[in-house]
Amino acid sequence: MVAIFQSSITADDVKAKARELGADLVGIADGSVMNDNPPYPDDPKSPADITEHDADRVIVLARRLSLGTSRIQAWDNRHKFYNDELTITALEETALELVLWLEEQGYPALMVPPTHVDPWKYDGNPDKHLSPLLSMDHAAVEAGLGTLGLNLQLLTPEYGPRVMMIAVLTSAPLDADSRLEQPLCQGPECGRCLSACPGDVIGQWERDWRGCDSYRNPHGFNHLTEFLGNVIDQTDPETQKKMIRSEDSFNLWQSILRGAGAVIGCRRCQDVCPVGEDYDSMLKDAVHEIAEDSPEKQIRLKDMVAGGEGNYLAQSRWIGILEK
Repeated sequence: MVAIFQSSITADDVKAKARELGADLVGIADGSVMNDNPPYPDDPKSPADITEHDADRVIVLARRLSLGTSRIQAWDNRHKFYNDELTITALEETALELVLWLEEQGYPALMVPPTHVDPWKYDGNPDKHLSPLLSMDHAAVEAGLGTLGLNLQLLTPEYGPRVMMIAVLTSAPLDADSRLEQPLCQGPECGRCLSACPGDVIGQWERDWRGCDSYRNPHGFNHLTEFLGNVIDQTDPETQKKMIRSEDSFNLWQSILRGAGAVIGCRRCQDVCPVGEDYDSMLKDAVHEIAEDSPEKQIRLKDMVAGGEGNYLAQSRWIGILEK
């Protein structure tokens, strides 16, 4: 780019603009550092995979979730889905406006979808877990917004895990933020995320993502293909019509209409997490008791505390330094 056409902007300028546009949290990560430290080496996804030109900096934007919906216990409550869909839409609009503003200053930029999976990785198997183009949780840690929890989800000091994130890649020469070294998560000593998980998919600093998919994306592509397959398998036309007109079909239609490609669903682990300035004042009275807890889950948590480190070493960069 020709410098004469570029305005002089700082990281503080960008953060102020992002907040003006609606972001609750903003951090900036060094793209080259992210390229050198992929969170999952077997399936590395880095800013350089998205663009070879304008990934010097990764600006991570976050918007908080509605606490009123977090106070609702049912994981599959439609009000939660609806509010989360609107939050994603608002977040995308904020990111797009920031991209356009950066380019007005002379710096090319592009946004990375918050939860949309990588379509080029699809191999015809709808049961296979597909991850996003870039791990927003790990990017947010690199941008100084928080640390990862027991379930490998971002925790922030302000809102705990109750945020949605999106990233903007840019060539603007901005100062990058530093990672937090002190972990925000108490690990299995707390374990509320594990206790509340309806699918029981949370391990020790890891998660069964395939098992989680059926809850965090209950009306996604996997369910759509299964539903259509069941309709095709019916030999009775009246049964097929009844299935097409069913509530299940209606939910799939709404999911496609409002959030095609996005992952919207269970966030029970986020709702019950005690991390965040919002928990004691806005959530604790409604979510302290965990109906999904069981003696078996408590035994597993005690075994984690007494046992080894689980998957900690592989994710320690983003979890933080645990006290021995």
